[in-house]
Amino acid sequence: MNTLSYKTVSANSATVNKEWLLVDADGQTLGRLASKVAKLIRGKHKPNFTPHVDCGDNVVIINAEKIVLTGKKWSDKSYIRHTGYPGGQRSLSATEMFAKDPTRLIEKAVKGMLPKNILGSALYRNLYVYAGGEHKQAGQEPKVFNLNDYK
Repeated sequence: MNTLSYKTVSANSATVNKEWLLVDADGQTLGRLASKVAKLIRGKHKPNFTPHVDCGDNVVIINAEKIVLTGKKWSDKSYIRHTGYPGGQRSLSATEMFAKDPTRLIEKAVKGMLPKNILGSALYRNLYVYAGGEHKQAGQEPKVFNLNDYK
């Protein structure tokens, strides 16, 4: 007789149910938007969350040019990179990076909140960010997801 009535179910790539979600970034604060989107991509909102499996959803973010930064972050926040050569440290302010490509602010914020390993790289590929209101994932029929209703 089997006395164990509950078994822990671990998700794998065959049993995962991935959805397409559409998120509107219009008027959203960058950090709060990024943390909620990282949870969606990771799959932490699902009851069958498994830490070592890509069980999250594909997220499409539109209106990236309407993102909001609070305080003096537009001028004070800096994004630093290094070319690899001596003296090759380069930095851009949030305003300069936004002027080059508005989608890069959201992409860098979300990527920084994902795991720093191979799984994190695979999860990052589930993110699609567009500056305007149009997107190329219409064929996947993404469901509109309101971040204000999600904790």
